[in-house]
Amino acid sequence: MTSQETRGQGISNVETEYLEINSEGAWPTLYQHIRNECSNFTYTCNESKKPQNKNLNRYRDVLPYDHSRIVLKRGPCDYINANLIKVDRAHRQYILTQGPLANTAGHFWLMVWEQNSKAVLMLNKIIEKNHVKCYQYWPLGDSTINTMVFEDVGIKVTFISKTESSDYTTRTLKLTDLETNESREILHFHYTTWPDFSVPQSPTAFLRFLTDVRQSQALDQNVGPPVVHCSAGIGRSGTFCLVDTCLVLIEENGLNSVNVREVLIELRRYRMGLIQTPDQLRFSYAAIIEGAKQLPSNNNINNEVVTNHCSLVSNISNCSNEDEDEPPPLPPPRGESLTRSREANLTSNPVTKNDELSGPPDKPLPREPLVHREALTTNPQSGANSTLITNNLHEQNSDGVLVPNDNVSDGENSLQTISPPSSPDVKNEVRHRNKEKKERLAAQVREMKRRQKETEEWQKLKRSLFKPLSIGIGAAIVGGGILAICGYLYMRG
Repeated sequence: MTSQETRGQGISNVETEYLEINSEGAWPTLYQHIRNECSNFTYTCNESKKPQNKNLNRYRDVLPYDHSRIVLKRGPCDYINANLIKVDRAHRQYILTQGPLANTAGHFWLMVWEQNSKAVLMLNKIIEKNHVKCYQYWPLGDSTINTMVFEDVGIKVTFISKTESSDYTTRTLKLTDLETNESREILHFHYTTWPDFSVPQSPTAFLRFLTDVRQSQALDQNVGPPVVHCSAGIGRSGTFCLVDTCLVLIEENGLNSVNVREVLIELRRYRMGLIQTPDQLRFSYAAIIEGAKQLPSNNNINNEVVTNHCSLVSNISNCSNEDEDEPPPLPPPRGESLTRSREANLTSNPVTKNDELSGPPDKPLPREPLVHREALTTNPQSGANSTLITNNLHEQNSDGVLVPNDNVSDGENSLQTISPPSSPDVKNEVRHRNKEKKERLAAQVREMKRRQKETEEWQKLKRSLFKPLSIGIGAAIVGGGILAICGYLYMRG
């Protein structure tokens, strides 16, 4: 049977597997199985743990493997938190990396230049739920700033144009190597409606985004690998790579040629923790199923299959969590990072508790580093200070939450920091709840002291009464005997 005949049959093994897992609610189980299998990997992350590189990581526990890390060829250091993902059988390569920090934005663009990448795929917002998830590393192209210069690596980035759609924005930027004066254009695909640690409502918009990226030829073999990032470079970024890779394999080999679980484990051999929640895994299956049925060779699918597929997509949309409390993933039993995220959310919104996904993220995310005050307020190379602040404030109401990075409190980063804004009502509510808690605790202490005092007084009373009671009883007995004798003698007389 040819690949085209297999694809034309309609329902695939992937869809059958999806329906079975979904009916049994077994996504957390499958996700945990993948985590357990990947826990046996013995890859090292020694470069990321060197003292001079620690402050170049956005998260303390999302680190690049040594064997697949991108090595910078010039500049102040050769380290960047990025890995090259290779899937030879799908003829695909991707560079997955964290959202740039203020002190790594130059390294980021140097990597794009040196790797000859044609496109950058950004799957997060700058600010999500009042927490900085990424540095503003590209020029906005407004009236005040069109160029950013990163003198530490000798790279200049110039805004050319942009096209906006409902779910993503496509920009054209020009990179210039200041050492050679060579220039080339780079595409910047910015997906703006994908919540952190969560998934889009349906695969439709995501597949439209993937189609545009493919049509730009940014994923082709004759150019450098695309640079894909979200905040940590493992959750949303991993979802993108898994879906694209599986669709390539299906297109070349047929619907039943792909084992999604095995492909994900293969991707995880290059960068840790790809796909962070069971819901992201479920969404990946749904996007693969829908994307496979949109392939030209599948246009002859019968009405029964189309109906089944539509109900499947509807089910996905209904099941997905539109607004994960930052979600970060808050799975049940969600994991430490999820617990931290939930606590952070309750602090900022003590009244509302949103249900989260089930299943913990691969590793607890560390606290998100607070953006450097100097990075936001000064940019001597580009003069983009007011632009950066304006853009950040504009995107404060986005989805997702992550608490600030421990690096600052650990003394690993001495730069000044700023805290995300919070409303007076929220502060008052938190203050009120803390006051009530202290009052309840004080009342409990007072009650315990009162009971202890009563017990001590009762013990003293018993000790003081014991001896007098004994004498009194003896006297009563003796006195009673005398009276009895007197009465007897009186009666005899």
